[in-house]
Amino acid sequence: MAVPLFIVDAFADRPFAGNPAAVCLLPVGHDEIADSFLQSVAAEMNLSETAFLVPRADGSWQLRWFTPAVEVDLCGHATLASAHVLWAEAGVSGDELVFHSRSGELRAKRREDLIELDFPRVRTITGESVAPETMAKVLGVTPEQLVAYSQASAGPDWLIELDDAEWVETLQPDFLALHELPYRGLIVTARGGREGADFTSRFFAPAVGINEDPVTGSAHCALADYWCGRLDRLSMRGYQASARGGVVEVVVQSERVLLAGQANTVVAGQLRAVVPG
Repeated sequence: MAVPLFIVDAFADRPFAGNPAAVCLLPVGHDEIADSFLQSVAAEMNLSETAFLVPRADGSWQLRWFTPAVEVDLCGHATLASAHVLWAEAGVSGDELVFHSRSGELRAKRREDLIELDFPRVRTITGESVAPETMAKVLGVTPEQLVAYSQASAGPDWLIELDDAEWVETLQPDFLALHELPYRGLIVTARGGREGADFTSRFFAPAVGINEDPVTGSAHCALADYWCGRLDRLSMRGYQASARGGVVEVVVQSERVLLAGQANTVVAGQLRAVVPG
């Protein structure tokens, strides 16, 4: 049985920018498909995330995300890509979508030319994970360039603020050393930046098979919380300074964060491997 499969550039206003995600539309009744099969498809796609969607009787969707190595609890860009596929490629009507995921219920809304995601707010707690000298060596900067450490309280990521957005853009971290650190991912950020940004970031997660993620929606759930406190603002623009680059508009609410961006389909095809079940 062939099933629809797409590659979408998320958080991008044009093709070949932002973060590419694969989106697979599985048939009704395939919500219990073997994890090993989904993981094999994600490894075959070899993108930072592959999203799998299964329709539910009430009009909502089951949504799961896999890197080439593991299943993850939350992924922003692949959720944005999934919403885009349902509206632009699958003919789904209405201006709001509901997804059921490992991180609870998530929603997507159409807002003019943007797709807005309603995600959980990830609180950040100031602290130190390792000695500044060690972290500076891993990132390839000096200890004096490190402004603050924060931990994402609802997830296994750490956030490091540097003193200059240009330093974030030019980082050349030691990925082998990053892999040995005791967390899933490392968010590096600084105030200001290109594209009219209020803050700039990059995200490294070699522990889950992604040296650098091009644009990371889930990281912006923590970045929004962090910079809300630092800038005393609820609405901000984030720029993720990977080689592809991408813009994420964020609005901080009580316990939620709204993330908004654009998406473009670059590949539309079929998965022809035998889908179990």
